[in-house]
Amino acid sequence: MQLHIALVEPEIPQNTGNIARTCAAVGAVLHLVEPLGFSVSDKYLKRAGLDYWSSVEIHYHKNFESLRNKYTDIPFFYVSTKGSLVYSDIAYPDECFFVFGKETRGLPESLLIENYDSCIRIPMRHAIRSLNLSNSVAIITYEFFRQKNFFNLEPAGHIPAKIE
Repeated sequence: MQLHIALVEPEIPQNTGNIARTCAAVGAVLHLVEPLGFSVSDKYLKRAGLDYWSSVEIHYHKNFESLRNKYTDIPFFYVSTKGSLVYSDIAYPDECFFVFGKETRGLPESLLIENYDSCIRIPMRHAIRSLNLSNSVAIITYEFFRQKNFFNLEPAGHIPAKIE
């Protein structure tokens, strides 16, 4: 079982750092599609995910087409506020990609149109433009693992017995 998180042209280093931390927590592979809006040595990126950066498998891709061409046998789900399907209504395969767009514009509309039946969204009120990127990644990532009965994830700790 393997989950892949792809960030297409991410712009905010703190979001990418937080997403790297989420990927480390669940063992997801992180794919960063260039151009990036920051340097991977950026202090904000490292601060957000510093303790976890070495614990996540990260791949860099020159563009989305090269990523897509490299993983032709794995299903891709495109996350957008314009998605046709609610993320929790999909039964995800044991290996798949969740693709997220840049913070300011999301994924290109042409990509969403080409992959309409694989576009998913997180429901929210109409007055809100979108959720924070790292929050969206966390919501959808944990839905994937919830469906897999949190396969290979262990509790971080336990609640101590009640003292009387």
